[in-house]
Amino acid sequence: MRVIDYIKSTSATAFSFEVLPPLKGTNISRLFGNIDRLMEFNPGYINITTHHSEPVYRDMGNGMFSLGTIRRRPGTVAVATAINNRYGIPVVPHILCNGYSLEDTEYALIDLQLSGITDILVLRGDKCKHDTNTAPLKSGNCHAIDLIHQVNRFNEGFFSDGSAMKDIGERFSYGVACYPEKHEEAPNMDSDLAVLKQKVDAGAEYAVTQMFFDNSKYFAFVERARAMGINVPIIPGIKPIHRMSQLNILPKTFRVDLPCELVAELTKCKNDDAVACVGREWGKQQCRDLIKHGVPSIHFYTINAFDSVYDIAKAIY
Repeated sequence: MRVIDYIKSTSATAFSFEVLPPLKGTNISRLFGNIDRLMEFNPGYINITTHHSEPVYRDMGNGMFSLGTIRRRPGTVAVATAINNRYGIPVVPHILCNGYSLEDTEYALIDLQLSGITDILVLRGDKCKHDTNTAPLKSGNCHAIDLIHQVNRFNEGFFSDGSAMKDIGERFSYGVACYPEKHEEAPNMDSDLAVLKQKVDAGAEYAVTQMFFDNSKYFAFVERARAMGINVPIIPGIKPIHRMSQLNILPKTFRVDLPCELVAELTKCKNDDAVACVGREWGKQQCRDLIKHGVPSIHFYTINAFDSVYDIAKAIY
């Protein structure tokens, strides 16, 4: 069953979550252990992030440094296949523009299709840590809509060079990202929603939101999207705060606002354990309210927060 079919067919609010591939040089056992715990809540699907290469300076030992690149978390396709084989539920690997050529993307699609995985999340991807702007490869896609067009052409049976496939496999179904508090590069919300509508009109079957901590912003975003004719499911993305450092990092990195009430409670905390408790309770309140309003699914960002996600899921599912 495709993810979109699952989302539309479930009568209750579905549970899904996102995981990171293991760091280069580590194995998958710890990730499996964390997924094993969350299987208790019958997840409808699992997303797997993709990371592009980043610039690094290597000491040449003679007082000079050379500039190279490194991918700290390779293996998205392999991890997706491993999770799919082990748990037998849909997996949704992320496919990026940034850091990937048209050929790289094509090979990823071929590998996924051969593995029986045809649900993907189409994203432009974040900029590198030290870059002020995104820097797609000259031989790659610049924006998510460009990547969507490549996936559509693949679904139609054509490679990126225009040549036709001998046999067309199962078509890819895909979702996209959206931003209840506006993408950082969009001049205003209307223009940001216009980009989302462009992606939906091109074939995106659902959208998953950036994390948010104020449900009223999600509801207002959905209302504006519907008014613009965007009628696909809009899945809320939830990230439980679990470290004091996130009080500054999350707004800076993801351009999200933290509600005054949440900030007031977090600033009372003496350590990260106390912060995690506040984050979990806030997450539970958010999710209960979202479920009360009948959202089709709640998607959890588990990065370094499996314990918090488990605690929230235990309380609401």
